[in-house]
Amino acid sequence: MPIFMDRHDLRGATAAQVAEAHRRDIDVQERYGVKYMAYWFDEHNGSGFCLVHAPDAAAAERVHREAHGQIANAIVPVDLSTVEAFLGRIGDPRAAPGAAAPAIDAGLRAVMFTDIVGSTEMTARLGDSAALELVRAHDALVRRGLDAYGGREVKHTGDGIMASFDKVANAVRAAADIQRRFAAYNAEASESLSVRIGVHAGEPVEDHNDLFGATVQLASRLCSEAEANGIVVSGLVRELSDEDAARFTALGERRLKGFAESTPVYRFEWRK
Repeated sequence: MPIFMDRHDLRGATAAQVAEAHRRDIDVQERYGVKYMAYWFDEHNGSGFCLVHAPDAAAAERVHREAHGQIANAIVPVDLSTVEAFLGRIGDPRAAPGAAAPAIDAGLRAVMFTDIVGSTEMTARLGDSAALELVRAHDALVRRGLDAYGGREVKHTGDGIMASFDKVANAVRAAADIQRRFAAYNAEASESLSVRIGVHAGEPVEDHNDLFGATVQLASRLCSEAEANGIVVSGLVRELSDEDAARFTALGERRLKGFAESTPVYRFEWRK
């Protein structure tokens, strides 16, 4: 059965009123062969969104009309894989006015970079708007992996994300989790996404809630060394990770740009 997303103008409504309207939809939905899966309420912008399985858009509209009379401004078919990438996250949470950014702990940590493979070609082929939607899907999937393993997003790089972890082992686990999320996404998506991931560990320099120094630079270089859908880590990350050594494939000593000494590089076999 097709999946639709509908949008409502809910300016002036409260969260409690929107929740009650959703409850009424659920009470009525079976009469029309419809199933409401989730809803979101953006109180700041006065917008509401519903995700619904329905035979067609008209059936979804009839449920709203009978349940509470709040007719959607638009009801459009959506790709399930894209929706799942965003499920539960319509937009980035807004920080409270005057709130400080989350502190980054000092000391040894792992730094991770993700990078969308072929992002420039993707933009040229699909256009800015469609490519931006894929970047947003990337962001949502990566952020879920970071959340699952205690990672902190440091900044967005345009076609990737830089993150840090207090525990090196968690960075490796998160990298594998992220690649599994992309594999699941690509199995259903009409337009697939491939990312490469690099991880290094050290003591980066912290300034204004950003990270700098050789640790960050090497992590970025390692990301560039990874193949599509791959994870590349430094020898130090391999040593500090508690993963089975058999899951790390030695790629040899690499002379990475900007570094005088060769770096032992390993591919982490996340599919094992």
